[in-house]
Amino acid sequence: MRTLSGVGSTPLAGVGAARWYRPGADLTLPDRPDPTAVDADAELSRFAAARDEARAEIRAARNRAAERVGEEEAAVFDAHEQFLDDPELVGDIEDAIGEGAPAEHAVHDRFAAAIEQFEGLEGPMAERADDLRDVRDRLLRVLLDADSLVDLGDLPAGTVLLAERLTPSDTAELDPDAVAGIATVTGGRTAHAAIIARSLSIPAVVGVGEPLREVSDGADLLVDGEAGRIVVDPDAETRAAAAGDAASAVPERVATADGRPIEVAANVGSEAELAPAADRGADGIGLFRTEFLFLDREAPPTEDEQYETVTDALSAFPDDRVVVRTLDVGGDKRVPYLDLPSETNPFLGRRGIRLSLDEHRDLFETQLRALLRAAASEGGEGLAVMVPLVSRVEEVEAAAAAVESVAADLAAEGVDHAVPELGAMIETPAAALLADALAERLDFLSIGTNDLTQYVMAADRENDGVAAYGDPLHPAVLRAIDRTVSAAAGTDAWVGMCGEMAGDPTLTELLVGLGLDELSMSAVTVPAVKERVREVDSAEARDLADEALACETRAEVRELLNA
Repeated sequence: MRTLSGVGSTPLAGVGAARWYRPGADLTLPDRPDPTAVDADAELSRFAAARDEARAEIRAARNRAAERVGEEEAAVFDAHEQFLDDPELVGDIEDAIGEGAPAEHAVHDRFAAAIEQFEGLEGPMAERADDLRDVRDRLLRVLLDADSLVDLGDLPAGTVLLAERLTPSDTAELDPDAVAGIATVTGGRTAHAAIIARSLSIPAVVGVGEPLREVSDGADLLVDGEAGRIVVDPDAETRAAAAGDAASAVPERVATADGRPIEVAANVGSEAELAPAADRGADGIGLFRTEFLFLDREAPPTEDEQYETVTDALSAFPDDRVVVRTLDVGGDKRVPYLDLPSETNPFLGRRGIRLSLDEHRDLFETQLRALLRAAASEGGEGLAVMVPLVSRVEEVEAAAAAVESVAADLAAEGVDHAVPELGAMIETPAAALLADALAERLDFLSIGTNDLTQYVMAADRENDGVAAYGDPLHPAVLRAIDRTVSAAAGTDAWVGMCGEMAGDPTLTELLVGLGLDELSMSAVTVPAVKERVREVDSAEARDLADEALACETRAEVRELLNA
């Protein structure tokens, strides 16, 4: 028995037989021919056809991922499609073909140059290399007419999948009922593939390094995503201990060691995620994304359809709060039947509440009607409504006025309804700076750290060139969080967090210290965060937060947290 150390990504444990996945093993390029013998026009046609087929595959993978793990995680495939259309990359490949390279060689060489730019970097920048490999291999597989050596969607039960790295599309193919665990040589906890693995509740340890290469196919492995270790040939005692150590569902609400209650809720992006969230002991839903009702269809959902979906969510958490975010499209989320205009900077354009209060107010009011009716249903007193992308006080006042107007209409029609809590997502610097004024007008604020980081750092989440800026532990982001919590402290509004940051147990003490009342995350991390909350002392957590807020660089913050 021996133990390999890595980074625990999905805090679950699983035991099974090792199987290596080497996706590039069957992608051997033929010998490079004499350039003068290459028919450039024919090769350009092959490349164009390969791009079309790869695009169709990516869209199919996106739809499968959206169905299985939600729209937010599936959005990574939109970036993959953008790589296919990157004018610089495509132009370089076409130039190489024009100079006499066969299409597969041109793709291999030009992608290699792009991948090399990101290799050796840290964090989100390194993840771009994995995304580029994913697109490159898809193109090469089409051009070489090669099938994958391993059907990831049909692995035998009890498989522990080993790989140098896994791409998002690889991971989205996995059957969580068959795959007992994942271990990779490289990779980090925030990589897209790791996020998808968590959404699928597959135990995972990433970044194991060179020692993992020594593990043979068929070896008996324990993947302990809670402790961040791989145990080769585990004995019965180790297996039992890992199963016991892995955080199990904590159905009751939890408090810090000194008695401060912290709600630990789940982010949910589809009806299929309701039961797993309840099974993991979530204290309700801190973020119920409604986009899945609107995307990938020819017409918007009806009022009754939305009502039934929301009441299903309330039924899954009859004694808890369910925070429903109103439609948040625009930016990276396209809705064909809305015919949204193309914008130069879509993330700074018409999205979220801006669309709801302007040209698509009809959709907003229909959604509010469904929500107010749901608030009057059995268990409806737990319903809360949250509006996205707020940047002005006038927006929350207009949203509140719309709620009042819809309530008046329902009353006039004799329709049962109730007015739920109303809150705003804090994801712009403007909202963080105006948090006092917003909190005075609302029942709650919920900090979306993914977008807040993007806007505070002025770094587009979809722009690989600035990916290194996207770290929520940057002092500027931490100070925006602190500003939000502090500003709401003198009001009746509670403050939660629903970004990816909330689900990292290593950050729980910091977030408790910053004063959050509620943390909402992927369901699979709920038990681990609940266990961590119980260990935290509020005063010590506040001291840690104060030290973090005094840091001037993200490196200083990370050094502090690792001390």
